Amino acid sequence: MSVIEQRIEAAGYTLPAVGKPLAAYVPTMRDGDNVYTSGQLPLVDGKLTGTGKVGETVSTEDAARLARTCVLNALAAIKAEVGDLDKISQITKVVGFVSSASDFAEQHVVVNGASEFLAEIFQDTGTHARSAVGVAMLPMNAPVEVEMIVKVTD
Repeated sequence: MSVIEQRIEAAGYTLPAVGKPLAAYVPTMRDGDNVYTSGQLPLVDGKLTGTGKVGETVSTEDAARLARTCVLNALAAIKAEVGDLDKISQITKVVGFVSSASDFAEQHVVVNGASEFLAEIFQDTGTHARSAVGVAMLPMNAPVEVEMIVKVTD
């Protein structure tokens, strides 16, 4: 088991199996040393673990927790692409999309769920550029979606 997977387990999580794409896309795309993930929803065993708009039917805290689930799904996809999460030399970019009530303005707090989790698991390598974007709706009425770019070393 990789060091990164040991840290994931120590944090109380398990790396899931890669989910099947829900539409016409692939989970990851590699370009040289960079791996790009498709947007990942908070799916567990193929089912959404929450639905609705943040600030309306979903709390900021619950959405931040769901963002961690999105990161776990992204890491599973990256592992399937490169074989070992210890090959990640840098989390380069995280983009979080938050399905937001019209007056909700804490998208950055929701996406902190993803960023703080990555910092815990990857330590200095987890430092990244980031965007937190409020949107009207996400696929399947998901509250949050996260995509990542990572640099890998073979």
